[in-house]
Amino acid sequence: MQNTNHSILLVEDDLNFGDVLKSYLEMHDYAVTLATDGEAGWAEFQKANFELCILDVMMPKMDGFTLGKLIREKNQDVSLIFLTAKMLKEDVIEGLKIGADDYITKPFNSEELLLRIQNLFKRSVKKSDEKMPDEFTFGKFHFNFKNRILSFNEGEIDTKLSPKEAHLLQLFLVNINDILPRSEALTKIWLEDNYFTARSMDVFVTKLRKYLKSDPNIEIVNIHGNGFQLLDRT
Repeated sequence: MQNTNHSILLVEDDLNFGDVLKSYLEMHDYAVTLATDGEAGWAEFQKANFELCILDVMMPKMDGFTLGKLIREKNQDVSLIFLTAKMLKEDVIEGLKIGADDYITKPFNSEELLLRIQNLFKRSVKKSDEKMPDEFTFGKFHFNFKNRILSFNEGEIDTKLSPKEAHLLQLFLVNINDILPRSEALTKIWLEDNYFTARSMDVFVTKLRKYLKSDPNIEIVNIHGNGFQLLDRT
């Protein structure tokens, strides 16, 4: 299967490692652009439409987290994978706050990275194939999934959600007042249930709670040992 429609920006300051990784991904028919520092990576990102950015965390001129924030401000849809030489809790949390889709610790097997990339692209295809309602009214909110707009009190406040926020809210609303098992959300939106994806989901649930706090009758509650429940008490 050809992957040439999938464009990847690889930002890695180790030129030898970057060249090897670029060649490996190109062997699997991905279109890869390599930049060797954060500033060069930002310049490349602004020149083309990338579907995935693979960012080394520790880089000269601009670190991977700073670059990731800039990328997220410009494009909420592009997937992000961070490469790091250490898997510190603080680094994972920072990556999740930025909106990382995955994290991989050096040294790693190239095949492992390839599988993670394939999973990300499968995830986007799976989402596009899902048939669920696009419009929801609950409490004082209206949610347009297609445009990712959450409106409060007939447009008094309009919030543009990120793609993952929108998919998660859509899944909550399809199951409103019912328990949404954590494993179901993780497999449907993140396509895998592991420590990283579970922590990522927690971050997105916290974000949704902030958006929904305008209506005291709407609440996302934890169901211990199971998952979450979006309650509409109106």
